[in-house]
Amino acid sequence: MKRKFYFTAVMLLGFMGVSNAQAQNQECMTNLSIYVEHVKVKNYDAAYTPWKMVYDNCPDVNWANFLYGERILKDKIEKSSGSEKDAVIQDLLTLYDNSTKYFPKKATPATVAIDKALLKYENKMGSDSEIYEMLHKAFQEDRKNFKNSRALYLYFSSLVDLHKAGKKDLQEVFDVYDDVNDKIEEENNELTAVVTKLLPKDSLKTITTKEKRSLKIATTNSESYGKIAGSIDSKLGSLADCANLIPLYEKSFEEKKSDVTWVKRAVGRMFNKECTDDPMFQKLFDAQMALDPSAEGWVYSGTIKMKNGDTQGALADFDKAMSLQSDGKKRSGIAYKVAVINKRKGSKSTARKYAQMAIDADASNGRAYLLIAALYASSANDCGSTTFEKRAIYWKAAAMAERAGRVDPALKSSANQSAASYRAKAPSKTDIFNSGNAGKTISFSCWVGGSVKVPNL
Repeated sequence: MKRKFYFTAVMLLGFMGVSNAQAQNQECMTNLSIYVEHVKVKNYDAAYTPWKMVYDNCPDVNWANFLYGERILKDKIEKSSGSEKDAVIQDLLTLYDNSTKYFPKKATPATVAIDKALLKYENKMGSDSEIYEMLHKAFQEDRKNFKNSRALYLYFSSLVDLHKAGKKDLQEVFDVYDDVNDKIEEENNELTAVVTKLLPKDSLKTITTKEKRSLKIATTNSESYGKIAGSIDSKLGSLADCANLIPLYEKSFEEKKSDVTWVKRAVGRMFNKECTDDPMFQKLFDAQMALDPSAEGWVYSGTIKMKNGDTQGALADFDKAMSLQSDGKKRSGIAYKVAVINKRKGSKSTARKYAQMAIDADASNGRAYLLIAALYASSANDCGSTTFEKRAIYWKAAAMAERAGRVDPALKSSANQSAASYRAKAPSKTDIFNSGNAGKTISFSCWVGGSVKVPNL
C-alpha cells in the first residue's frame, strides 16, 4: 500500500512539474510575442520587462532573446549613465556569452568575441592589449566567421598602437596586416562575384526584386571593406617603408628563409613598396624561386630584368607567368602587376595591354580600370591637335574610373574621386559652347585610340 501511495505521489508531482513547465513555457511564449512587437516599432522601454522575463526563464526558447535582447540593452546603455550604465554593459557582455551557450551555431566564437570587443572599445572599458588579444584569438580560431569590417580594423589598429608603445614587434604587425588584407580580399571576392553576376541584369532592367536586394547588399558591404582596407593602409603608414622593411628582413632572413609564406609576403611587400633596387629583394626573390617557382615568381623575375634594361627578357618572363596561372583572379592579379611595372617604366601602351588582360581574366578587377584611366589622363598632351581635343581625353579617363567603382564597389570612393578629378580637367560647358563641339565625336590618333562624344549643352 505504501509503495502504491509513493508511486502515486511521484506521478502527481511529476505531472505538476510538467504542468508548471508548460504554464511557464506558455507565459514565455506570450511575453515573447509581446516584446517582439515592441522591438519592431523600436519601443525598447516597453520591450524590456517582457523580454527580461523570457530571457531569465526560457533563454533557449527563441534566438530573438539574443538578437532583440542586444537591441534592447544597447538602447538602455544609450539612455543611462554612471554605475547604472556600467551594469547594463555587463548585462550585455553576459548576454553575448550566453548566446553562444544556447545557440552555438548562430553565435560563433568570432562573432561573440567581436561583439564583446566592440562594446568594450566603444565604452572605453578595455585596454589595447585586452581588445587585441580577444580579437586575435577569435581570428585564429574562427577566421571563417570573422567578417565584421570594423572589427578587422580594430584588430589591426590596436596592434599598431601596441607596437608604437613598444609592446609588440614589427614582424607581428606585418603578419597581422597580411592576414587581415587576405581576409578582406577573400570577402570582397565573394561580394564582387555577386556584383559581376547581377550588374548586367541591373543595366538591362531584367533584375528581380530579390536580386536587386542582393546587389545592394553586396555593393554596400564591398564599399565597407574598401574603406576599411584604406584605413588599414593609412594606419600602417610609414612602418612598411623600405627603411623599416630592409633591416627587418636582413635580420630575419636566415631564420625564415625556408618559410615559404614569410618569403613570399616579404617579396610582395618589397615589390609593392618599390624596394626592388636593394640587394635584399634579389636575395628574397632567389629564396622564393627555390621554394616555390610559381607564376608570381616570374613576375618578379621580369621586374629585375626590366630594371637591368632587358625589356625583351622581362616581357618573356611576364608572359610565362601568365601562362602558368589558370585561376582567373590570380591570373588577373599577375597581369595587373605587370601593367603597374610597365606604367612605372612609361610603357603606356604595354601597360594598358596587360591591364586589359587583367580585366579579361577577372571582370571585377577595378584596379585595372583605374590604372587605364590614369594612363589616359597622363596622355592629355600627347593626344589631339588643339587644347580642346587634348583635354577631351579626360572624359575617357573619367568614364574608365567610374567603371572601376561599378565593377568593384570596394573602390567606389577612390574611383569617384578620380573620376571627379578627371572631369574637372575636361573642357567646361563654356569651352564646349565656345568651340561649337557640343554633341560631336572626337577621335584620338595617339596610342589611346578610340573616341569620346562631347556632352550636349
